[in-house]
Amino acid sequence: MSTTTYTVKGMTCGHCVSSVKEEVGEVAGVTKVEVDLASGLLTVDSDGPVDPAKIAAAVEEAGYALAGRS
Repeated sequence: MSTTTYTVKGMTCGHCVSSVKEEVGEVAGVTKVEVDLASGLLTVDSDGPVDPAKIAAAVEEAGYALAGRS
């Protein structure tokens, strides 16, 4: 199991959080998604390593952008 944290920029409300969770949750291998609106943190649990480009694409599909990864 793998956990990776990203920072999402542009989220302003609960709907933003829901959109990001839904899109990232559809990425193959992702088992759990947590989003904190106040900090912009996106925590992704997965069965194994997930290509960060796939996470970025999912976040962009939701209408937002990644500011970074930690």
